[in-house]
Amino acid sequence: MEVEQSHINNLLKDMKVITDSPDTKGQCPFTSTFGDKSDIENVMKANGHCGEGDSNNSLLLNEMSAMVNGGQTSPVSKDKDVKENGKDDSDASNMEDVVVIPESMFTIKISPPGTDAFDLQVSSSELVQEIHQVLMDREDTCHRTCFTLQLEGVILDNFAELKTVEGLKEGSVLKVVEEPYTVREARIHVRHVRDLIKSLDSSDAYNGVDCQSMTFINTIIGDDSRKNNNVDAVDCTPPSYIMPKSKERPLVPLLPSKLENKGPPCMKMVTMSGWNPPPGPRRLHGDLLYLYVVTVEGGTYHITASTRGFFVNQSTLDVFNSKASEPKHLSHSLVELLNKLSPTFRKNFSQLLKKRSHRHPFERVPTPFQTFSWLAPSTEHSVDTIRAEDAFSSRLGYEEHIPGQTRDWNEETMTTRELPRKQLPERLLRERAIFKVHSDFVMAATRGAVAVIDGNVMAINPGEESKQQMFIWNNIFFSLGFDVKDHYKDLGGDHAAYVAPNNDLHGVKAYCNADVEGLYTLGTVVVDYRGYRITAQSIIPGILEREQEESVIYGSIDFGKSVVSNEKYTELLTKSAQHLKILPHKVINSEKEEVKIYSSIECKGIRGNDGRHYILDLLRTFPTDANYWPLGNDNVPEEIKALGFPREHRHKLCRLRPELVESFIDNRYMVFIRYAASLLMQEQQKHQTSNNEINKDQNKQAESNPEKVNGESTPNGMAAEKGEEEVEKTEVTPTEGDMTEQEKKLNTISATKETFGENHIDIIKKAALFAGSLSNTEFDIRFNPDIYSDGVIHAHEGTEQFEREKKIIIDAAHFVLGVQIPTFIRECQEHTIAPLDGTTLTEMLHQRGINMRYLGTVTAIVQNAALLTYLYKLLVSELITRSAKHIYKTYMQGVGMVNLAAAKTQFLNCYLSSFANPLPAKTEDEMNGYGRKKNKKKKNRTLPTIANDNNGWASLTPLDLWSSIKTEIKDYFHFELEGCEDKDTMLQNLQIQKVTLLREFCRRMGLQLLIREYVFDGKQKPTFTEDDILNVFPQPKHINPVASDAYNFYQSGQAKIQQGLYRDATELIQESLNLFTNVYGPMHSEIGTCMRTLAKLHYINAELPEALDMQEKAVMISERCNGLDHPTTMTEYMHLALYCFASNQVTNALKLMYRARYLAMLVFGEDHPEFAQIDSNIGLVLHGVGEYDLSIKFLQSALYNSIQFHGAKSLKAALGYHLLARVQSCKGNFRGALKNEKGAYQIYKQHYGETHDKTKESSECLKYLTHQAVTLQKTMNEIKKAGPRAAMQPFNITPPSFSSVLETIDMINGIFRIPFTVRAVPKEGGEKKTEENGEEMAKETKEKQIEKEKESTQTEVKKEDEGMDEPSSPSSLEEEPSSPVSDLASDDSVTR
Repeated sequence: MEVEQSHINNLLKDMKVITDSPDTKGQCPFTSTFGDKSDIENVMKANGHCGEGDSNNSLLLNEMSAMVNGGQTSPVSKDKDVKENGKDDSDASNMEDVVVIPESMFTIKISPPGTDAFDLQVSSSELVQEIHQVLMDREDTCHRTCFTLQLEGVILDNFAELKTVEGLKEGSVLKVVEEPYTVREARIHVRHVRDLIKSLDSSDAYNGVDCQSMTFINTIIGDDSRKNNNVDAVDCTPPSYIMPKSKERPLVPLLPSKLENKGPPCMKMVTMSGWNPPPGPRRLHGDLLYLYVVTVEGGTYHITASTRGFFVNQSTLDVFNSKASEPKHLSHSLVELLNKLSPTFRKNFSQLLKKRSHRHPFERVPTPFQTFSWLAPSTEHSVDTIRAEDAFSSRLGYEEHIPGQTRDWNEETMTTRELPRKQLPERLLRERAIFKVHSDFVMAATRGAVAVIDGNVMAINPGEESKQQMFIWNNIFFSLGFDVKDHYKDLGGDHAAYVAPNNDLHGVKAYCNADVEGLYTLGTVVVDYRGYRITAQSIIPGILEREQEESVIYGSIDFGKSVVSNEKYTELLTKSAQHLKILPHKVINSEKEEVKIYSSIECKGIRGNDGRHYILDLLRTFPTDANYWPLGNDNVPEEIKALGFPREHRHKLCRLRPELVESFIDNRYMVFIRYAASLLMQEQQKHQTSNNEINKDQNKQAESNPEKVNGESTPNGMAAEKGEEEVEKTEVTPTEGDMTEQEKKLNTISATKETFGENHIDIIKKAALFAGSLSNTEFDIRFNPDIYSDGVIHAHEGTEQFEREKKIIIDAAHFVLGVQIPTFIRECQEHTIAPLDGTTLTEMLHQRGINMRYLGTVTAIVQNAALLTYLYKLLVSELITRSAKHIYKTYMQGVGMVNLAAAKTQFLNCYLSSFANPLPAKTEDEMNGYGRKKNKKKKNRTLPTIANDNNGWASLTPLDLWSSIKTEIKDYFHFELEGCEDKDTMLQNLQIQKVTLLREFCRRMGLQLLIREYVFDGKQKPTFTEDDILNVFPQPKHINPVASDAYNFYQSGQAKIQQGLYRDATELIQESLNLFTNVYGPMHSEIGTCMRTLAKLHYINAELPEALDMQEKAVMISERCNGLDHPTTMTEYMHLALYCFASNQVTNALKLMYRARYLAMLVFGEDHPEFAQIDSNIGLVLHGVGEYDLSIKFLQSALYNSIQFHGAKSLKAALGYHLLARVQSCKGNFRGALKNEKGAYQIYKQHYGETHDKTKESSECLKYLTHQAVTLQKTMNEIKKAGPRAAMQPFNITPPSFSSVLETIDMINGIFRIPFTVRAVPKEGGEKKTEENGEEMAKETKEKQIEKEKESTQTEVKKEDEGMDEPSSPSSLEEEPSSPVSDLASDDSVTR
């Protein structure tokens, strides 16, 4: 559907993707106000948009210029990376339209009123609104909101590029002209002033308001410590709870206290006056609204906001007098007026702005989705009338920017998807609009879901039973996760109704990724809150005006009884079915008619009043999980039966994950390719042998009867042609040993199309049959989603084809048990991956297509696995957490609002406290009585659990709860948890920390607790009280729009890294960062991944300042987007610590490493393989600064960890022995050093033999240590003989050099840095050639380094993620999580 450009622009303005409102002139649509004059530049530089000397390198701004200029691009500006030799066609096609247009930089002068003019450097491709943003960020102009920019009296258009402004050139003066206010502008100005006053307050971040969240990186390292690089002044002593084998797990250090948490008090109160609105006569004189102000000194003022500005009137609380008071002060800015009224305000507001300007912009930029903290301090609740107005007004989501209407989410969502996408600038604008609308929709849907559950929204069917009620709020449709009208009666009732929205969300994600033009899905968000599951969806135009039977023109509304189809839907769904591997199939409806459908039968097609074709109810998009379907035991392999499958589940909506479908098809394709290749080689060998025999016979005949051979009876020409043909086949098809996997694919496909004759068609048939293909002539693996669906009658049921379709689904389910789960366990054994908490475990399982209902199966397999005790502990913790979540969900549905805190406290005490009989706190009788009266009035309006309080929660006991948890684990996950009656004994035996269970439970259920030290083992009183429950947050699930071009650039950069072309990789990753920022805004987890990768590249190239700067921003993004204690945040801390140490900031490096170790101990405990990496790094840094005693403690812990999880004879253990021996020798403990070095020598000798370099080096080290030990012993003996007067001879112990310690740290982390001499490139002539030679030198040096240190620097297994981290693939729902700390070692690809 074509969309007019004017309509697009208007819609984008409405969505704030672009804006012309005075409060957001020049403001990035993803951000609120920044800071001082340099803040916007800092954010742009932080994300690679601009920088010194980089004015010609931004593809992004130049591409946008090309779009504005009608897509005309410079013919000489093709990106050099596109022309890179060896790049495949797909990469070229992805970036074929990437061009660079030269842009000019020039300086203009800005002249604001009331302050000095200043110079500003701008780019010709920048927009006028960016200058507006700079003015709103500067310390001296940030209080102005209603103004325009004028050049020689001409008002500039906010959305015009500077190069299009006539007369704008170097040295031009732009005047800031104050404009008259309107009511809307005045309200926006007051709100802006309030935001400035509260800009240093962290309460919004703790409370999860307006996408604010906390970051503590600057608190941890501080500005003073950055300047102190003196190694002699290093304080290396860690807190006691950081030390190895410490049993303390304090919570308070998780949120380091900020000394200046709040700014100085500026005002006591700024609120709307009770005299609003102005009466008619005053409106005619320009009065817009009235304010009531109380200053810090205690003065009270009534202020009039007029079209000309703000002034004090003569009104009091009792008397209205709108005349201006004496002396008369009219100020265009409210801040200017308050400066005149209150000296304290003038002083404190100035200090506040200075402190605000010192904060990093990334500390204040809002995140795209809200991040909640499970711990928070007790904050003071202050008076804030703006906040109160927002809470009790009809503010549904930025309506103040769209006066008089609410947002039409469906129209916005669909219109953004209709935006053009042919060129890069068009795709960027489209993806940015999609992401912006989606993030706004998620926020609005989450807020609406909370309002629905809290009983603040009227149902559209109030006469129905409460579980069947539906709601509309802010143009969003809300439904509850209950079985309405027995819709899911045969599928599992409420259990099926609860899981259906999640399955539907997977389907929405899949169809959105297919992105078929003309086919639309609903905006969908699934929210879990207070034990309820709410589905929020955008509303199809006209669907509420007619019955469902009239609306549906494709699919079925009664589980297959009546099925309809439509030509347009057939056309659209044919394309999506091809992308989603859905097999079109025929079903029989109630009228005995065959209907061909291209999706699951549950999928419904509705044509809205807007003419668009929508699909919904996508819960069966993916095939049934046959392992949880009663198949019988006839065709089930014995190994599957041994695992207890197939088994029944609580519901019949068990579907395979999309990742599993993709992996299964890839696996079967490789089976097909390999089998066909083997058959082809056999055929070639057979024909070659046959030809040789024929040639021998012909030669004999020619000798005996030459005339006959040359006659017509012998088809000599045909034989010759056939021989040549066979030779050609032999030449073009390499042997299996010479073929890589990719070559097999290409050559086999080529052979299939070009060189296979009729005799070889049978090969394809056999290979297809062997791979389980649905077709006999080609590879065809697709899934019929309606197989094993009750109520569906297939037209071809009972045929061979139908049996093949069933077998594919059964094989895919068995693929989970036979391939994916063993692969996951093997990767954990090899330490390729190492999940640290429940979140990373879930993501890793999902990434491999393993549903969490297999958790019990995985646990049973891991239970007796060698070297995987940590994984078993983590799996049991996850089983307990998920089972407790299931019980808590039902438990909370029976609790009323007045008892929420008491019920949650009771559950937590029964769950984790050692107190034998926790009793719930008593609630005042008058409150209960009042609640019952109030609830009776609302009996038909709200949920029954809110209306009729169920006091069953009060009788919960620890024994009952843990008995229920054990039963839930057995019934749902099919795993027997022993010793669950006594939870303390069981948790102690499994070494599961209670604080870990508390963290996991709170994060899953959205609980926020007061940060304090909780005593779990106290027998005298319960652990938790009602005052500990601070808040309950909703948990939304939604799709994640992908920046496809940015992802392609990142993939190209990764390919360059693998090739060792670090310069090219840096440019590509930098462009990827630019594009990610353009789509997502400056704050997103994938931007953090890009920054981490860039920091690594800078570090490899010995560009330490750039690496430090980039990695610090990556830490901030991870803290704010992922969470303060997320494993990724630990990884970022360790990276930053490494770069700090390399920059000689030893104190900062130790602080960051201690922080990472603390977080890992809090999240899991010390018995995890990642602690070998953490403790080795800490020990080496302490070794470098001469703290040998502390270093030995951490290196001993690392050695113990390596032995526990890698084996006593592993190379990891050998490295641990060697590092410990080095430190002990520096301390003079040569006996201990000799003992440890012997351990390393024995391992090297066992692995490599006596002639290997590592064994020889260890042997030399042993000789040296033996000599030193003997010398020391002789000296000691001489001292004993000589008595007390003996003089100790100076003993030569050389401390380690800083460079050697850094080299060792790089070695154990798998990082190789390019020396400066290799990186040197002349400024003129032969630059590219020299750079290539430098890279070749780097490769050679790298290979020598690897050859020498490969076995000791690398563990016998690969660390997680062979290359650097990648953002999430567009085709996956979950991102492959990086294991903490091991990500440092994941740079093995760089060293390789």
